[in-house]
This record gives sequence, C-alpha cells and structure tokens, in this order.
Amino acid sequence: MNQCGIVDVGSNTIRLSIYQWEGRNFKLLMNKKEMAGLAGYIKNGVLSDSGILVACRVLSGFKALLANFSIDRLYVFGTASLRNIVNTEEAVDTIQAVTGLGVEVLSGADEAAFSFLGATVGGGAPDSGLLADVGGGSTELVAYQDGGITWGCSLPMGSLSLFTKHVSGLFPTKEERKTIKGQVREELDKARAAGTVCPHLTGVGGTFRAAAKLCNDLSGADPDNRLIPAGEIHQLYKDLKKGDQDTLRQILKSVPDRVHTILPGLTILTGILNAYQVETVSVSACGVREGYLLRRVIGGNQYV
Repeated sequence: MNQCGIVDVGSNTIRLSIYQWEGRNFKLLMNKKEMAGLAGYIKNGVLSDSGILVACRVLSGFKALLANFSIDRLYVFGTASLRNIVNTEEAVDTIQAVTGLGVEVLSGADEAAFSFLGATVGGGAPDSGLLADVGGGSTELVAYQDGGITWGCSLPMGSLSLFTKHVSGLFPTKEERKTIKGQVREELDKARAAGTVCPHLTGVGGTFRAAAKLCNDLSGADPDNRLIPAGEIHQLYKDLKKGDQDTLRQILKSVPDRVHTILPGLTILTGILNAYQVETVSVSACGVREGYLLRRVIGGNQYV
C-alpha cells in the first residue's frame, strides 16, 4: 500500500489529508486542519513575515505528525493565499528554508481543474452541471458536460478575503453587506456566460460544508445529508444576516470556526445560486486535495 500526506495551504485554513492507495483506488485515512487565517496577514498584497512564520509553524507540525506515522511522502501546495500576493517567491523560499518542504503554488486554472477532478472521481458530482469551490481567498467555477470541462475560471474573492477587506466587526453591517454583495456580483458578471442556467450545483470547500451543516441543523435533517435545496441556503443567509444573539449562538453551535467568515461566504454562495438559477446543491466530500492526489501523485492517463 502507498501512503502520503497532502497539505493545502489556503487563505483561511491549512489542511493536511493523509491517503492510502493501491492502483487507482484511494482511501482517506485522516484529516487535520489549522485555522491559520493567512489572508489576515496580507497587507497591500504582501504576506507579512508573521504570516509566513504561521505557515511554517503549521507545516512543521504536520511534517512531525507524518514522521510519527512513518510516512515520508508529504506534498504541499498553495492556492490563493500564496498565488495572489506579490512576494510569492519570498514566501515559498522562506517556508522551504525553515521547514525543508517545497510548496507548489497552483494557478487558478489548476485549482479549478483539481477541484473538479476530485469531486467527480470522488463520486460527488453528476455527469453534467456546475461546480463551485468557495475558499478563503478565491472562488473557482467549472462548468462541465458529460464528465468533461467546458469552461472554468478562478475569481479573486473568498470568504476570508471579503471579511478582511470589508468587515470592521464580527458580523458585516448592512452597508458592509451591500459592499460585499456588489463585489460578488461584479466578479460573477465577469465570469458568467450570458443565459447560462445550471439547475444543479456541486459545492466544494469549507463554506459549502458549513452551509450544509447549518441547514441540516436548522431543518432537523440527517447531519450527513449533502443535498440541500437552494431555497434553504437563501433562507439561511436571510436569517443569519440579522446578526443578533440567536444568530451568534447558532453559528457557534454548528460551525464555530466559521463565525466571522460564514456571512461573506454565503454572500458568494447565494450570488452563484442567483447567477446560474441553481435549484439544488450537493456538497462534495472530495475536492482539490483529492484532485491533486490523482493528478500529481498517483498519475496515469485516466486523469490527464
């Protein structure tokens, strides 16, 4: 059996997934995440030394964890947290010097393709439709038909980057929500093909998982339910934007690590639902890390 660890250095979280595989079949053995919040360390497009050291600390911890399991293959990639800064090379070089780990910085196109590959091969998406990966620093959209990508894009907005840029408190005010909504609409207008309608959306990433958990908790559905009507997500956003004590309690009960980013993330999510007239959302258990595993690690012509 082959084993390895894959780390996704994101804008909001740094996640380690440990996999085991034989041939084309893989199994997730363990997930571990750290809420590093790297987007909060970016000012004027520069990731600060403090932010770089936060990444180094987390990656060193993950490296030590794998050593305890006697797993010597660790792959690290960065997304918007390292892609959308002006000191990418400095950050990557410092991480390698401190931790001994090389970091591959994915392009927006690669991130979208890996998310699609992970979701579809992992069984989380139908043969045709729209896939969205709402991360902390960027949002990837992929339209596909009969299992093949027809178009895709990466948008420079995410749940944490919108919070950091526009929100002064814990919850966005009415004016801040309006500003966030305007940016979301502007970015989606750039991406959307005129008249495109996708009744079903496959969602990847922490915002989708958090939205599904909140919807399931509020409706009393099975906690493992991954198929959410779009109307429930719209109602969730409407309820949460009140920002009152009941809202805070519900978020802290269901998704405490998303307390500050859930509303900006839901603004992106509902914007996508509106733009593509989505009726149902399925939340995929697999995404960019599984796609990276298949394409970069396992390889094979079936994934090209």
